[in-house]
Amino acid sequence: MSSGRRGSRISDDEINELISKLQALLPESSRRRNASRSSASKLLKETCSYIKSLHREVDDLSERLSGLMSTMDNDSPQAEIIRSLLR
Repeated sequence: MSSGRRGSRISDDEINELISKLQALLPESSRRRNASRSSASKLLKETCSYIKSLHREVDDLSERLSGLMSTMDNDSPQAEIIRSLLR
């Protein structure tokens, strides 16, 4: 390992702070489940799972919106409202 890489290491305190920040971003139900000190590995796995579920939700909502837009007249007031919300 080069000396330049050694100087870029993150301290344990910084890791603990980042873990706390990451845990605060998870939904309340996940935080309650992990009220006790959980491992960084477990927290990262749960975070990845949560991000995947968010991606699925975005995909689902996009499909629903596309379906809704396909049934509307592009010049309708409703279509204009949706377009303005997406800007």
